[in-house]
Amino acid sequence: MKLILNDDEPIFIQIAKAIEDEILTEEVKEGDQIPSTTELSKLYKINPATVLKGINILVDKNILYKKRGIGMFVCEGGKDVIKKFRKENFKKIFIKNLIQEAGKLDINKDELLEMIKDFKGGK
Repeated sequence: MKLILNDDEPIFIQIAKAIEDEILTEEVKEGDQIPSTTELSKLYKINPATVLKGINILVDKNILYKKRGIGMFVCEGGKDVIKKFRKENFKKIFIKNLIQEAGKLDINKDELLEMIKDFKGGK
């Protein structure tokens, strides 16, 4: 798991997002085991309770489940749960801000769509 800790948000949230990212990119697939709390705490030199708090967020969202005595695994459908949640947040945060800023700059819908197409095309 690749994670560079920062001060922008709590560490347990960063842990949860990093695991989600690995599931989204299929570095960890549905049904796969994730690293243990101990492994993650040693790797990032953080308290195991902090790691567990991040993992428990994903358990609560039905993205991870525990096999007693074995470890934590990605739920079937976990990737879809992450996508649905992140798409909703994307719409609420990024799209809302994009539209508000476009309005301030008098950018109409057609111009905005053209800008998105140009950006997507690498221009």
